[in-house]
Amino acid sequence: MKPENFQYMATLAKERSGLVLKEDKVYLLDSRLMPLARRKNIETLDEFVEAIRRNNDFNEQTEVVEALTTNETLFFRDTKPFDIFREQVMPTIFQTRTANKKFRIWSAASSSGQEPYSLVMLLDQMGSQLAGWQYEIVGTDLSMEILQKAQDALYTQFEVQRGLPVEMMVKYFEPEGPKWRFKQAYREKVKFQKANLLENQSALGKFDIVFCRNVLIYFEKETKGRVLDMIANMMPADGKLFLGGAETVLGLTDKFEAVQGVKGLYQKTG
Repeated sequence: MKPENFQYMATLAKERSGLVLKEDKVYLLDSRLMPLARRKNIETLDEFVEAIRRNNDFNEQTEVVEALTTNETLFFRDTKPFDIFREQVMPTIFQTRTANKKFRIWSAASSSGQEPYSLVMLLDQMGSQLAGWQYEIVGTDLSMEILQKAQDALYTQFEVQRGLPVEMMVKYFEPEGPKWRFKQAYREKVKFQKANLLENQSALGKFDIVFCRNVLIYFEKETKGRVLDMIANMMPADGKLFLGGAETVLGLTDKFEAVQGVKGLYQKTG
């Protein structure tokens, strides 16, 4: 790929999504953008990027950035955070929110819906513990296309079976042709909407628990700090934040600290 074309894509991705593309990520451009190029009957990546540069069309640029930032995910990805959510975070919620029996969860960068729907299944399994309680899960992502897939909640057999025990598959999904759809009653527990973490998302409201896993790794240090500070401002004093296994708040913000002995879980400071 020509250096000037790579630099154009790196600048576009960073400005529009915060994604930092280094030269060893050319393979990502090829795998994510060539399907778009083929739709336009363009044979090479350089030709495709040059067409994007020449057209300078906002919608085309958006399509490209969304293709670059869409991440593959699966149900109950990295099972440990979900165990921590069930065994440590929710018991605290039950103790501290008894007055109004309400709580909100934000799944930032929710991709095609597997993370928030996994949370719905976990909460459903708590049964009588949640009797009389109200909760809301908000899933956000940069890509409208991937958000539409999340709202449709229609997955291939392969996607459903990745990380999901067969008994949960049968309980929470129904077959639809060769695919499986998350059942309507559970699907309604999640509200999806477009959101760019580079922008102020305070309009979403306050959240008791935030999942922002495997997102910060794509940002540069300054951007990570801004995103973490924004999230902190959208949480109550006892809010809990889940990050990915390779992510941390150290050296990025003073508004969160690690929960001692619990990898990947953070709490607000002060």
